[in-house]
Amino acid sequence: MTFRDFAMPDNGSSFNRLDPMIGSGAQPTQSKVLAIDSAGGFARIRFDSIRIEVAMPLGWQANEDWERGIGFSADKRYRLIVWRVDFAFEGAQDAEHYAAMKMGAIRARKPGVQADARKLSDGSFLVVYQNVPTEGEPRTVFDLVVARPGKPKEGALMTLGVPAGESDRGFKLMALLKQKLRVDW
Repeated sequence: MTFRDFAMPDNGSSFNRLDPMIGSGAQPTQSKVLAIDSAGGFARIRFDSIRIEVAMPLGWQANEDWERGIGFSADKRYRLIVWRVDFAFEGAQDAEHYAAMKMGAIRARKPGVQADARKLSDGSFLVVYQNVPTEGEPRTVFDLVVARPGKPKEGALMTLGVPAGESDRGFKLMALLKQKLRVDW
């Protein structure tokens, strides 16, 4: 699969809109569009507040606040959150310990959730949560935990949530997102 399989051919115009459903609290701002690849079906988005760049399918929207970047599909069924993680602050020794702690905490709070973690060849960790209860249908959530090279107490976390019935598609999208992820350490 490619980003085109998740995109809407809008030449990136969706990234110029803010979601009208956002309340009047802490107002997010639009994220910076660095490039549009219409042929590839994605836009390169920079979340300045966390110094992370991601590629998102065309037709999505993206905004950020002071601690995270957020992206979502037009129908809001696919949702992406990216933020920095201070593993020591979270009580973890490193990325692996953080992934294990988060898995345990989610399983304890939501007993029906199944979770599995894998260390990837680049040293990052992919955690897959299945049967995550929500207000609608159950969801599958993918966490990519990445440690800062040379500083294992710092990292980044990219979370993608999708409808449970679309787990395979979500997994493929997560692989695409991971390939294009760029963290300015």
